[in-house]
Amino acid sequence: MSTTGVQRGPSASSGAGAEPSSKTAVRHSRHGAKVLPEHARAHNRSLVLQTLFHDGAMSRADLSRETGLTRVTISDLVAELIADGFVAERGVREISRPGKPAILVDLDHEGHRIVGLDLSGTSSFVGGVLTLDGTIVVRREIPHPGADGDVVGTILAFAHELVDDCHAPVLGVGVGTPGVVDDAGVVVTAPNLGLDGFDLEGALRDVLHVPVVVANDANAAVLAEYTFGGARDDVMLVKVGRGVGSGLLSGGRPMIGSRFAAGEIGHVTVATDGGPKCSCGKVGCLEAWISVPSLTTRLAEAAAPHDDVLRDAGERLGIALAPVVGALDLSEVILSGPADLLDGPFAAATAETLRTRTLAKIHEGIRVRMTAQGEDIVLRGAAVMVLSAQLGVS
Repeated sequence: MSTTGVQRGPSASSGAGAEPSSKTAVRHSRHGAKVLPEHARAHNRSLVLQTLFHDGAMSRADLSRETGLTRVTISDLVAELIADGFVAERGVREISRPGKPAILVDLDHEGHRIVGLDLSGTSSFVGGVLTLDGTIVVRREIPHPGADGDVVGTILAFAHELVDDCHAPVLGVGVGTPGVVDDAGVVVTAPNLGLDGFDLEGALRDVLHVPVVVANDANAAVLAEYTFGGARDDVMLVKVGRGVGSGLLSGGRPMIGSRFAAGEIGHVTVATDGGPKCSCGKVGCLEAWISVPSLTTRLAEAAAPHDDVLRDAGERLGIALAPVVGALDLSEVILSGPADLLDGPFAAATAETLRTRTLAKIHEGIRVRMTAQGEDIVLRGAAVMVLSAQLGVS
């Protein structure tokens, strides 16, 4: 993903299969900066789709008022979007006053499908087929092939199987993967998958012949939380699984970093008292303390009460996050991972540590909460990436 702003949707001459020019997914303001004439139509298409996505069915007159576009422009755009299969008429509005009732239009949620892949699981890959509103209509899970298995072949075959099961035009495929991913969908490094410098986006596109967007799994997850979960504009989502990573939004815009590694907090050292050895070779990394495999092992071996172990792990996370919260003035931290590990003593200790290690008057009200998106947050984030890249909707 890039940090350049909201994706413009396809132009009047382009269809759902047009290649995305950018991958950022953010909610844009409806009346923002000036739009160049050559981009105006694509911008207006996205504006209409974005409005319907968030506000639901409305009349053409309502759309005109909400977007600031003329009724003639709205009528033309709606007709075009109906022909393209992205908008549908939904009957008439019930009114009590005399006059012709208005015809309502809405996104055609069933008109296209999105395929999402989550490659971040500790023991499996998860895939899904989603409608345009993020509803998962098909969900499948396959075993992780392991370090000695054919990871790439497994991913390609799984994606192909899901595309074949769409039974509707495919808007695109979104993939959330662990590791560092550049803005072209190349996995720079993903030790948990055994990938290094691999063009996953290109490989999928060559096999599937549909638009593909690949991003880090935590970056995908924070987009799902922002679009579907009501997250604030300045937020950090910490994803705890096989590894530990985070996705960041500042002012509603994804933060990616100069090396595409913003949010890679798993190998920040959070102990001066030694600690477990990490897979990277260092001692005391955050991932070695709080990843699901590490934390589960510590709980199984602990002589201390489990709540003490979880509180200690939550404090370690708070130590890692406090400088980030202070530097970026974040309003909330969202946790994504097994609720039985993260919700309760772990989250409470994280919040308390943040409050004691940041400026009290400014950050004493910072929220630390579990995501409400559940285990499929990356799948839904992958759908947001496709919606943004192809339609300018997020």
